Amino acid sequence: MRYELVIFDLDGTILDTLEDLYLSVNHALRENAYPERTLDEVRRFVGNGIRKLIERAVPDGCETAQIDAVHASFTAYYTEHCADHTAPYKGIEELLKDLRSVGMRTAVVSNKADYAVQSLCKEYFPGLFDAVAGEREGVRRKPAPDAVEAVLETLGIAREQAIYIGDSDVDIATAQNAGIPCISVDWGFRDTAFLIDHGAKLILSAPAEVGAYLLK
Repeated sequence: MRYELVIFDLDGTILDTLEDLYLSVNHALRENAYPERTLDEVRRFVGNGIRKLIERAVPDGCETAQIDAVHASFTAYYTEHCADHTAPYKGIEELLKDLRSVGMRTAVVSNKADYAVQSLCKEYFPGLFDAVAGEREGVRRKPAPDAVEAVLETLGIAREQAIYIGDSDVDIATAQNAGIPCISVDWGFRDTAFLIDHGAKLILSAPAEVGAYLLK
């Protein structure tokens, strides 16, 4: 079927943000005299929002005030450096333009802080999304369906006409909780085996494959 709305995750799906997240996490850890983390560790820690990323990155046993301090250091640094090394995955811009050329609408729903989601989408995908939603107060993070449902309501689109695309187990659960189908992609932060283990029904390996599936 031809969907009216395609909702994308951000990190690991349309943007490769890992290097900037990694550098920002380690800046915050250094600033607070904690051991740094490897790139692969940060890759495993992302997906559930910045607060959870920081909770996973700090040493075991840190108290709330200590986590708060690292979180504040991260936010201050990442606000200024969230696009230093970040770039769209090859083929994503073409995919978005192809979808929109046939009248499909596009949106982003991310667990990344809303300030960063808005900034990154404006910088890398100007005019290519009808709605953009990041983590913000009063809206439960994915895998809760709240942000997806808010986008559906804002754009006036029934859930039966929407599909969700993401690279993680959180995205699979989000789509399930929202009652919409999910395309999992394996070019991001989780590999094929991980996605299968977490219930992926359809896994695609390139933006061109996503376009072929949606536009068939």
